[in-house]
Amino acid sequence: MTIRIAIAGARGRMGTAAVKALTEFEDMKVVAALDYKGEGLFVHGESLTDDANGIPVYTNFDLLANETKPDILLELTTPDTVYENMHRAITYGIRPVVGTSGLSIKQIEEITKFANDNQVGGIIAPNFSIGAVLMMKFAAMASRYLGDVEIIESHHDQKIDAPSGTATKTVDMIKEYRKSHIQGHPDEKEHLPGARGASIDGIRLHSVRLPGLLAHQEVLLGSTGELLTIRHDSFDRSCFMPGIVMAIRNVMERNELIYGLEHIIE
Repeated sequence: MTIRIAIAGARGRMGTAAVKALTEFEDMKVVAALDYKGEGLFVHGESLTDDANGIPVYTNFDLLANETKPDILLELTTPDTVYENMHRAITYGIRPVVGTSGLSIKQIEEITKFANDNQVGGIIAPNFSIGAVLMMKFAAMASRYLGDVEIIESHHDQKIDAPSGTATKTVDMIKEYRKSHIQGHPDEKEHLPGARGASIDGIRLHSVRLPGLLAHQEVLLGSTGELLTIRHDSFDRSCFMPGIVMAIRNVMERNELIYGLEHIIE
């Protein structure tokens, strides 16, 4: 069986890398690109041309679904379009595999219920890197014993949401192990607003945005007389491709939507 894949965001850096990676697998075929422009044109790398040997571009999801009949929508766009694209995909029985961060907790809950009610498999993965997911799992396990935690996540300066989906997902995973409490001195004061970062369940999150970075995160776990640092660095977008392939194959066997790649990593 060949898995038919439509990609939203196929001309972006992640999308371009995904197209290249997926064409290497005999059981997968990229059949369409969903974009905001270029109807009738074809994707070749990061460019749109009239060369029909490329991937056909659609600006209308209904037309894409009816003409190309994909099994999977690989969603790699931006937070302002991902929810609507997921909803439309599920309506057609197309399984969403989502690497776009920025969805709110409420949106994740709503789209999960919608997918499960329609028995359509899917996955929302804040990070497709296997190493990053292991970093999150290890940090969550360690927080049972070292419960004072701060997270520093660093990304390129074109990332538009902060904190990252990886950082907030890390907190969600840690909350399953760590007893909730407020960290630091009870009379702590910020002389500059934001100096201590954001706070979720008492865990401090700090976001760095600089050119030259890709995706990096370190989790600092402190206790009396010691510090454990768990860090992951992504240096090239190729590191996300094995996770994307794993997710695509996995959701073909599912009839519910899951949040986080850790659910399919043994």
